[in-house]
Amino acid sequence: MIVLALYAALFILSMLVVRLFRRHRQRHDFTSRKTVTFGDESAVVPDRAASVISILTIFLIWGAFTGSKFVPLHVPGPFVGQTSFTYSAQNAAGQAADGTVNVTVFPYGGDEPTLATPDPATGFARNQTANVSAWRSVMIRMKNDGGVKVTAIDGKPAAINAPMRVAHGLVTPTAMGSFYFTPDPGMQMEPIWMPSPEAVVYRLIDIAQNGYKGFSLWEHLGSSLWRVLAGFILGSLVGIPLGYAMGLSNWFRGWFDPIVEFMRPVPPLALIPLVIIWFGIWETGKVVLLFLAALWIMVIAARSGVSGVKISKIHAAYSLGASKWQIMWHVIVPNSLPEIFTGARVAMGVCWGTVVAAELVAAEKGAGMMIIVASKFMQTDTVVMGIILIGIIGYSIDILMRVAERHLVPWKGRG
Repeated sequence: MIVLALYAALFILSMLVVRLFRRHRQRHDFTSRKTVTFGDESAVVPDRAASVISILTIFLIWGAFTGSKFVPLHVPGPFVGQTSFTYSAQNAAGQAADGTVNVTVFPYGGDEPTLATPDPATGFARNQTANVSAWRSVMIRMKNDGGVKVTAIDGKPAAINAPMRVAHGLVTPTAMGSFYFTPDPGMQMEPIWMPSPEAVVYRLIDIAQNGYKGFSLWEHLGSSLWRVLAGFILGSLVGIPLGYAMGLSNWFRGWFDPIVEFMRPVPPLALIPLVIIWFGIWETGKVVLLFLAALWIMVIAARSGVSGVKISKIHAAYSLGASKWQIMWHVIVPNSLPEIFTGARVAMGVCWGTVVAAELVAAEKGAGMMIIVASKFMQTDTVVMGIILIGIIGYSIDILMRVAERHLVPWKGRG
């Protein structure tokens, strides 16, 4: 909740600051000359300043909550250093004594310091020392004689198995007269759950130089990219003609509509067992799964593109003596391309999301295979690195599709 609130606050603050800065600046482009812009999708273009600030905001929040050296400000981190607490105990004879416990909390992943020798105790309540890593807990065994019961911690009444707040942590007395100490974790995330940006960068450099599981980083990424492109292209080659047929023929629409609408909500991951049984666990099965992930999206996109063609344009073409094939190539196809490009971008995103699951089974290399194997060994830095690389490649492909759409369909949103 803190992260979401901080993100929302930065979003609103950035928007207000940028708009205030631009208040007296005029734009001179196609959109600025429109008399009506609200509700016109073509008038909405990405604000590049917002994009840059958005990325910087995510990076700053990520670094602040992981203690990164790349950002100047951090939220409070886990306690590291020396701390101590006192306790009072009572033996079976009813005698009372006090002792002190000194704890050294060392940085996560660092070398454990030499355990200090405790001061000699004057009574049966012995002094003790312990070492513990940040974000971890330690059982402090007091080695007291039998019948000793802890009655107070730092002068406050204590109860068995009831956590108590002490300086820099929580202490829980046990029935055996020992203590369970947990240092304050702070607000930063533990590296095993979320690594810092520099940890991900160092991991990327290491895998780029030395590879991962016998293959180079580029072989892993290339294998995933090939599978995604193969499945997407096959899905487009089958899905687009089928979508056109369903949009133009009653018989095709009636025949395939139940199949398409039945398969559309079925997630590709649910098809993995059948795909393995029918096509095996090697490359064919993976490509087929990605083909099915893209197929139904492209069918619906092409069908929607045909349905969205204005009837007035069809009538105009007929009135000029156009044949069915001329109407198809000069009216229907150009006007359906915007929907097809939108569907292609969605299908490509679904394929990238599915490739991780496709590489779950018997994959020797691939970005998804890297993520899955690393997750089994809690190598979170490798998992985050793989996710970022998949996102960058997917986003790059999406940008290429936008550029192609801008050149191939320049009339989109202009009537």
